Amino acid sequence: MITDGTRTTLLRRAALNNAAWCDAVCRAHGLSPRYDGEQLWFSARRTPPMYPDAVTLEPAVPAGSVVRGVDAVSPGCSVKDSFADLDLAGAGFEVLFEAQWIHRPAGAPLPEPEATGPEWSEVSGAEELAAWEAAFGGGESVDGDGPFRPALLGEGIVFLAGRAGGRIVAGAVASTGGGVVGVSNLFGAAWAGVLGAVRARWPELDVVGYEHGEDLEAAVRAGFTPIGPLRVWLLRTAD
Repeated sequence: MITDGTRTTLLRRAALNNAAWCDAVCRAHGLSPRYDGEQLWFSARRTPPMYPDAVTLEPAVPAGSVVRGVDAVSPGCSVKDSFADLDLAGAGFEVLFEAQWIHRPAGAPLPEPEATGPEWSEVSGAEELAAWEAAFGGGESVDGDGPFRPALLGEGIVFLAGRAGGRIVAGAVASTGGGVVGVSNLFGAAWAGVLGAVRARWPELDVVGYEHGEDLEAAVRAGFTPIGPLRVWLLRTAD
C-alpha cells in the first residue's frame, strides 16, 4: 500500500519527469524554457502543439506565478496543473481535461505479451522517426512540422516502435528524469511490449505516466496504480 508521503514523492517525480520531457521537446524546437526553482517549469514563448507552456512541480504553486511566466495571451496557451490544485479560471483559462498520474514499481511482474504481438525496437535516425510520427498520427505524414524532431533522439529518451510486417503499428516514448521512467505518446494498445522494452533498458527505475478514461483502465490492467489527479488548463478563446 502506498503511504501519503510516498504518494507525494511519486507525484513530484512524475511531474518532474514530465517537465523534463516537455523541456526536451521545446528545446528541439529552438525554445528556451526555464525552471523557477523547484516549483515550476515554464516557457515564455508558445510551445509546440500538444505541449504545455507550464508544468507545476510542487503542490500549492501560486496561480499568479504560473500565469506571469507564460504567454497568457496567445491562443493555445496551456498549463499542466500537476496536483490539480490551481484555479486559473480568473486568468481566462478553462479545464481542457483531467487525468490520473499512474505508477508502476520497478521489478513488478510484466504483463503477458501477446503471442502474435509486434516486434519491438528502438527508433534510430530521422527517417525512422518520421515513420514513427506518421504512425502515431494515424498514418498521416507531418512533413517535419510535428512536435518530434531528430534532436530528441539521444541519451535518456527512447522512441519505441512495435513493428508487424515491416510497418510500425504501435509505439511509445520512454524518457528518464526525476529518478523514474516516464511513458508517453502510447499508441497501438502496446503496454506489454512497451513495459518489456523499458524493463530491458532501465530495470532499476519505476515507471510513471498519466492517462484518463479507457486508457487509464488499460494502464491499470497492465499493473499501474493511479496515484493522484492532474488537470490541463487551456486559455479560453474569444467567442
